[in-house]
Amino acid sequence: MDVPARESMEFDVVVVGAGPAGLATAIRLKQVAAEKGAELSVVVVEKGSEVGAHILSGAVVDPTGLDALLPGWREDSDRPLTTQVTEDQFLYLGPAAGIRLPNLFMPKLMNNHGNFIGSLGNVARYLGRKAEELGVEIYPGFPASEVLEEDGRIVGIATGDMGIGRDGEPHAGFTRGMELRAKYTVFAEGARGSLTKRLVKRFSLDEGRDHQKYGLGVKEIWQVDPSKHQPGLVRHSMGWPLSNDTGGGSWLYHFDDNLVSVGFVVHLNYSNPTLSPFEELQRFKTHPMIRDVFEGAKRIGYGGRAIVEGGWQSVPKLTFPGGCLVGDSAGFVNVPRIKGSHNAVLSGMLCADHVFAAITAGRQHDEIADYEAAWRASPIGQDLKRVRNVKPLWSRFGTVIGVGLGGLDMWLNQLFGWSPFGTMTHGKADFETLKPVAEVEKIKYPRPDGVLTFDKLSSVFLSNTNHEEDQPIHLKVADMALQKRSEHDVYGGPSQYYCPAAVYEWVEEGSDPRFVINAQNCVHCKTCDIKDPNQNINWVTPEGGGGPNYVNM
Repeated sequence: MDVPARESMEFDVVVVGAGPAGLATAIRLKQVAAEKGAELSVVVVEKGSEVGAHILSGAVVDPTGLDALLPGWREDSDRPLTTQVTEDQFLYLGPAAGIRLPNLFMPKLMNNHGNFIGSLGNVARYLGRKAEELGVEIYPGFPASEVLEEDGRIVGIATGDMGIGRDGEPHAGFTRGMELRAKYTVFAEGARGSLTKRLVKRFSLDEGRDHQKYGLGVKEIWQVDPSKHQPGLVRHSMGWPLSNDTGGGSWLYHFDDNLVSVGFVVHLNYSNPTLSPFEELQRFKTHPMIRDVFEGAKRIGYGGRAIVEGGWQSVPKLTFPGGCLVGDSAGFVNVPRIKGSHNAVLSGMLCADHVFAAITAGRQHDEIADYEAAWRASPIGQDLKRVRNVKPLWSRFGTVIGVGLGGLDMWLNQLFGWSPFGTMTHGKADFETLKPVAEVEKIKYPRPDGVLTFDKLSSVFLSNTNHEEDQPIHLKVADMALQKRSEHDVYGGPSQYYCPAAVYEWVEEGSDPRFVINAQNCVHCKTCDIKDPNQNINWVTPEGGGGPNYVNM
């Protein structure tokens, strides 16, 4: 199609993604510039309709990142976190009962006292306000759809065109995207970012690293009966409804005004193609030790997102000519703690310090190697190194033995800074672990009752997800014949099960099943991009502002 050239704008630094990592990068850049009396132009682009719209986490937040970035945040009248953890509970569940594991046996790093329960989306909104007060420009509703490269160096990004029809042609509302050029570009897209994925491949950033690993977290927010609300209670579980050879577990957090965050994480290296993480959350809520909290309660929020789980051995190289990775784009989640926001903020700060030093030295578009060299010796590296074997042990030995060995390994790292396992590898990539459907027993999930358990479509409604219908589908299937021949015929169509938003359907029409993509439902969790057994589905950014509009998530 014949379209006009893009207009361009110049900045010192462009940040892609207005999550905790991206906003911390922008804030720290402005803080250091002010301290040094320097002028620095910083812009943040965000694909969500507003800052925080696409942010979802449990969330129990380790405040060390916020304390380092904004030491006075606890005194702010609009602070985003007000509920401190008062009690930790760890459960191992069977089908009809369970046991509470003694806190005494838990490694110290699993203790949540001193942490806060709340909405990570609201933390991002707070950071967005702080960034704007410092002069950072933030453009929500403008997804970065293309990396700008010249002579092997990243020189910025381009935002997506608006007003392209489903047929790929511009219509009356067409607006060309903008080129945002910078001396350095920082990528803070979160888990499985569409541009980060291209950069990893383009610059071989994963060379010498282990496979990146992922989980899918599915979450609901409930307003519960005040008599059942226990502010500050943090409860985690393992075991039922998952089988021993499938990794994952639950969370249940009480916070703010009679709110409960309940969620379930399934590690995406599972093997049964009929497993549905969404349905596992629904089953979990029916457990006798869990369901009581939801009596007389109302479900008010829903969402899902991929979680980076590879840890220490899977973090890619963070730097390349003209750019850096921070936060979940880098893979800084501590899996056993189910926490990454503190490392996201710390990585943004660390990156900002090195970027600022490069700019003030007169450099641009080169590789900031000092940032790559610094992270493993920083608090981020220390946090990830001591838990590096928990995920591999769990994957190799199952929940009962693997989690026990992981706990022992954390104790040994805590007490002696040493592990008998060295640094273990993760084995196969997540997309390689599915078994053919003929080799497994199909999981049969109960029908939802509409009171405690629900279907996907009514859940997506609560996520406030919206996409302009007349736009190109942003879930790109490279080879539709392969999708039928392998994803459907061999694996039984796992996309219709792993997707938590009913995006994918196999419509059986005689001998010719049809693959239907309901792209309007997409909550941007990226699971299809991760788990498709042939890597045949590519998630790209939709038109600006599309996707979920999460509240208190």
